[in-house]
Amino acid sequence: MSTQVMNLSALAPGKDLDAYVNTVRSFPVLSAEQERDLAERFIYQNDLEAARELVLCHLRFVVHLARTYRGYGLAEGDLIQEGNVGLMKAVKRYDPERGVRLVSFAVHWIRAEMHEFILRNWRIVKVATTKAQRKLFFNLRGAKKRLAWLTEEETNALAEELGVSSAEVTRMESRLSANDMAFDGYEGDDDERSTAPMYFLESVGSDPAELIEAQDWERSSSAKLAQALGALDERSRDIVARRWLKDDKTTLTDLAADYDVSAERIRQLEKNAIKKLKEAIAA
Repeated sequence: MSTQVMNLSALAPGKDLDAYVNTVRSFPVLSAEQERDLAERFIYQNDLEAARELVLCHLRFVVHLARTYRGYGLAEGDLIQEGNVGLMKAVKRYDPERGVRLVSFAVHWIRAEMHEFILRNWRIVKVATTKAQRKLFFNLRGAKKRLAWLTEEETNALAEELGVSSAEVTRMESRLSANDMAFDGYEGDDDERSTAPMYFLESVGSDPAELIEAQDWERSSSAKLAQALGALDERSRDIVARRWLKDDKTTLTDLAADYDVSAERIRQLEKNAIKKLKEAIAA
């Protein structure tokens, strides 16, 4: 088994999913004794080969769980890959002394990674953020396979079971029933009759009144700044110019050396000058 494991250490579901599934099914199903021996070698001897063997012999279980989420419209290979991450986390935390088989322990970690992936990718707009909403999402998603819109009685029953309000169940049901829309529409759409969002969003900076207002404000501010700079004493004006109006800014230390004062004094002069400029522009 070890040689086979070493050769397939980089095993991952790629474009040929069928080949991947056939490969993982070729690994043997471990007996309780074999599983315990591998787990103890990993825990007590830090035997990474044993950990790798545990992972590979349980990859078929990840495939089985991934296929229960086919209804979400996501690539099965991606779901399997996320589940494999959960399986590796489970192997790292598995304690054979608890008397629980690895497959029973790992199911939580595998599903958790798949759930995260589904919630990140199922819709562009997030449908669930809190723990309660995530639980509601997956329970309601499962119920919708069998039901049309929930009746009031079914809504109340589900809300009571999950510990949320009936209104939250209804909101989640609406999110599940909605469809994402392409921003720029779809091929063959009539531009004049399309409902794609791009046809209804205002172009930034397209309002002539706003453009004129911005230009007037910029001219006014520039004039006020020039006037305020002229009102400063020569030293303060030089400090501001060399510190803020040049690409190669002068340091406080260099200015202190030029004026034979401390760097702290230059900082105070700069602060007072900037304050006067701000007041002049705001007036």
